Amino acid sequence: MNSQTTLLVSSLLLIAAVGLWGIFEPESALSTSRALVEIFFESRGWFIMLTVTGLLFFSIAIAVLPLGKVRLGQDDDRPEFSTPAWLAMLFSAGMGVGLLFWAAAEPLTHFGVARDYLSEPNAASEALTTTLFHWGLHAWGIYTATALCIAYFTFRRGTPMLISAPLASLFPEERWAKVVGWLSDFMAISAIAIGVGGSIAMGVFQVANGIDILRNGTGADDALTNFVFAALVLCFLPPLMLDLGSGMSKLSNLAMLLAGALLLFVILFGPTQFLMNSVLSSFGSYGNSANSRLTLCGR
Repeated sequence: MNSQTTLLVSSLLLIAAVGLWGIFEPESALSTSRALVEIFFESRGWFIMLTVTGLLFFSIAIAVLPLGKVRLGQDDDRPEFSTPAWLAMLFSAGMGVGLLFWAAAEPLTHFGVARDYLSEPNAASEALTTTLFHWGLHAWGIYTATALCIAYFTFRRGTPMLISAPLASLFPEERWAKVVGWLSDFMAISAIAIGVGGSIAMGVFQVANGIDILRNGTGADDALTNFVFAALVLCFLPPLMLDLGSGMSKLSNLAMLLAGALLLFVILFGPTQFLMNSVLSSFGSYGNSANSRLTLCGR
């Protein structure tokens, strides 16, 4: 059994174990995951903040320096899709469910906590600023740095599309690089699979609860949830059976048009002045807060 087969089997076993744990002992899985997240963020919050900020500055530097002109492919390669099409696929296929739901739910959740300690205007501002930390430039700094690394070694140097590709390419004979690379691939595959499963589950419950609210129900039952899950799977399969340009690209463009129309509707028919003021002030608070928190972490 070669290393890639071992990697795949090990990842599948971990994913299956986590899935079965969530099915048969959901309360235990939830409490354990919450405890682990709290431990990491309380003991390593400074490290996370410094790392993410460093990745953001690295991404900005790559964009403005001559290194940013290096083609992620061979010299004569050209992009298969336009930038808007790539952005549409990035948002729709990568984070569509979470973005649409948590764009409203997360600031409201933070506001519910912050209002116990601050005045309501200040609590609303802090809620939006915290949400921007999770979904704003800092988060995209992580995605950008990781994607650049994989894309460069995959399309420029011809390595496998794995997290371990840089280590395998730069240190081909080093045993420690092979061990660290294997562990990196193992954690990446497991995290992606579990994350995608969580996103699908979140989407299923959102749709099921929305349908139940429209029919004046008191809570989505198992039959409705299972029906929504089956329907979403059936809708998701056809684009995957087509090539990227005919399937996921067109579906993502349609999703972005619908999201843009929803955004325009909310701005025009909602409290326009309040929304625009809140958006601009929250971006200013985000920049100022990022600088303040980085200074505190540095101390």
